[in-house]
Amino acid sequence: MQPGDLLDLDVTDVAHGGVFVARHEGRVVFVEGAIPRERVRAELTDTAKAAFWRADVVDVLDASAHRRPHVWAAADVSVPPAERPGGADFGHIDLDEQRVLKKRVLDDALTRFGGVSEPETTISPAGDAGGRGDAGDADSSGAEASDGLRWRTRVSLHVDEEGRIGPFAARSHRVIETPDLPLATAEIEEVARSLEGFAPGRVDLVQPDEGGVRVIVRPEQPRPEGSERAERADAPRGRGARAGRGARSRRPAPRVPRAPEDPTARETVIERVGDRRFLVDAGGFWQVHRLAAATLTGAVRRALETAGGVDPAAQHLDLYGGVGLFAAAIAEAGGAGTRVTSVESDARATEHAGENLAEWVGARAETARADRYLASLSAQAGAAERARLARGVVLLDPPRAGAGREVVDRIAGLAPASIVYVACDPVALARDLGTFRGHGYEPLRIDAFDLFPHSHHVEAVAMLARAAG
Repeated sequence: MQPGDLLDLDVTDVAHGGVFVARHEGRVVFVEGAIPRERVRAELTDTAKAAFWRADVVDVLDASAHRRPHVWAAADVSVPPAERPGGADFGHIDLDEQRVLKKRVLDDALTRFGGVSEPETTISPAGDAGGRGDAGDADSSGAEASDGLRWRTRVSLHVDEEGRIGPFAARSHRVIETPDLPLATAEIEEVARSLEGFAPGRVDLVQPDEGGVRVIVRPEQPRPEGSERAERADAPRGRGARAGRGARSRRPAPRVPRAPEDPTARETVIERVGDRRFLVDAGGFWQVHRLAAATLTGAVRRALETAGGVDPAAQHLDLYGGVGLFAAAIAEAGGAGTRVTSVESDARATEHAGENLAEWVGARAETARADRYLASLSAQAGAAERARLARGVVLLDPPRAGAGREVVDRIAGLAPASIVYVACDPVALARDLGTFRGHGYEPLRIDAFDLFPHSHHVEAVAMLARAAG
């Protein structure tokens, strides 16, 4: 069989990555747009691999009781798969059932990759006292909207060679023009509808807590004359792209000037968590859900309470620290003199972290990669500093790929009293957790949060401590 062929499939389970599991003649087929226990008609999209195929639902033959009209009409099953925008791959599922499925994926990852035989996890919607709640988007307590819409305060749209502006189609670099962005705030959607006349590249729309929507233009970088554009999203690149046997070496591409950076990207904006203000670049990293920063801060505080609190005389680390959001939570828990170091590779974010943490005399911000900082600390720390680290907390909030074995080994080598892991990917969390468990750390609690409603993404906060005995 080949792409374009149709199959009638019985869907049995959910898998990591927003796809669902079916089988055809013993071969696994990962299906998009389905729900477990449905029978669907699906169009094959990828049959290149022997181990599994991929397919998209084009008709529902026997619907789940949890199926709902898609929250994004442009992504509905009635639309041809190639024309559906990505980013809302659970939008056809009842919101409560989405969370059931996300918890199932997390628990499965913890078992398969983390070695946790019976994981005890919770999952909750976004929402925290003091979180941001705009009229019509959330109730007065700052809880998640009941329909799970209008939560995105940061949206990236793409501009193709013909000037079309919109999100990419799922698993593609093809731009889909759509007037509706139901996951974005109403203000961002309104601005998006007015965009026109941009060169190929990307347009970021950012709505900080204070001020209106910022439009950040990120033009496509110039290419050397005669170079070919990669047409496929999965085209080989980086270290994994190797020339075939006998391939001739190529001359280095001529250097071309970079497109100028939009100064709006470096505009300092204000984000709020409760009564606390955080400085951040408009184009810098901040949580995309309007309630996420408050929700995760609350989860970190609860994790620290589970660990028995924060010793202000100990040494604490906030790795991948950004603008100091979680370092501030550690410092607040320990008091004015708390020793906490935020470590972040982006110099602008570190600059903001220094200002955001200025009220705590024991806080500082360092610009460094987490792995290099830990290597230096491990080599240079004296006995007194190691003793303070051994009484402290290490918090890490790594990118989607996770921290990796080297960083985990370095953290464990410092022997901190407790570890708080903020994760945006269940499998990466589970793999790193498995490495931590090999060093004698066990999870005391793992709380997941649905900070990306109508997508498959889920955040989790894990509290780890050395196993007794």
